[in-house]
Amino acid sequence: MEIINSEKIIWTEDDFDQMGWHDNKIYAIAFGIEESEISFDIDYIIRWVDPKENKSNFEFLIAPATLVFRNVYDFSMNFSLLDLIIDGISRDNPSQPKNAVHIKEQIEYDWIIQANNGEITFRSVGYKQYARQKPKLYSNQLIGFAERGAIGFDRVIKL
Repeated sequence: MEIINSEKIIWTEDDFDQMGWHDNKIYAIAFGIEESEISFDIDYIIRWVDPKENKSNFEFLIAPATLVFRNVYDFSMNFSLLDLIIDGISRDNPSQPKNAVHIKEQIEYDWIIQANNGEITFRSVGYKQYARQKPKLYSNQLIGFAERGAIGFDRVIKL
């Protein structure tokens, strides 16, 4: 595996239109009740790399990441299995948060995380996603527990 230097280690809702989560594995979900947050431990596929000459398979630039949504409410999830692979994340219905003055945020959305076997829906003002390691190039779409450091919700990169 080749380590790739990537300057971007924190993404936010401002990056939403440039991001994609298709085929990203969800390893764990954590609920920050006091903070009104929900966090996801994922393998974030930063980029699908076109096959090299004389090869037919894509490679994947991946980093373990913590995806944290803020000011979450109206949360619901429905799955048929616990093996969760994200098909996509969408947002809709922008509106002013009920507690806009308190949280100092002006827009919240309906968020849908569509997975291979169900979905998660909620209202939130947005997210921050933190890369926990430098991205590496892989031949498949998963890093695996041993290399990624098992389950984690850290918000800092480990070099």
